[in-house]
Amino acid sequence: MFGRSRTTQEELTEQAANAAREGAKNRPTPKRRDQEAARRQPLVVTDRKAAKGADRTKRREQLAKQRQAMITGDETHLPARDKGPAKRYIRDYIDARWGVAEFMLPVMLIVLALSFVRQSWAMLIVFTLVYGLIAAAVVDTFLAWRRIKKQLAAKFGENAVQRGDGFYAAMRAFQMRRTRMPRPIVKRGAYPK
Repeated sequence: MFGRSRTTQEELTEQAANAAREGAKNRPTPKRRDQEAARRQPLVVTDRKAAKGADRTKRREQLAKQRQAMITGDETHLPARDKGPAKRYIRDYIDARWGVAEFMLPVMLIVLALSFVRQSWAMLIVFTLVYGLIAAAVVDTFLAWRRIKKQLAAKFGENAVQRGDGFYAAMRAFQMRRTRMPRPIVKRGAYPK
């Protein structure tokens, strides 16, 4: 506090005398109060506009990481609903199989085109296709979920099957393979072990 300040020449001679050692810290330990002061942040932000902008950029970065993880299948940045080995097993099983439900959208486009034809035979085909396809898709998805549930219990234990897993499997099965997120990683027929 009191005393004269050092000149640059004195600082250089002191640095030359105390040469940096390899593996050493080579600097004085910072004071505790200085470290605490550097970490201290106000409870209520004074500049709300800057805080809002910082929060927005942080959220944007997090969403970009999530989006990239949805494409690559990276487990660390996936949303909570898609994380975990059981969810990965469900995704891989659904992606490996051919399901009736994934063909509903293309067939519904054909049904929509046939519904404009005002003939009785066309209406009969539309009625049969719609309700037959829905019934077949529901039964196929239900049977697939029962198989997945047994295999999950055998692989991860009885507690591995969570409450929303059946709905998760069904929603994935009803999407076309190209539109599924996280993107399918396994090929058709490559069922998980």
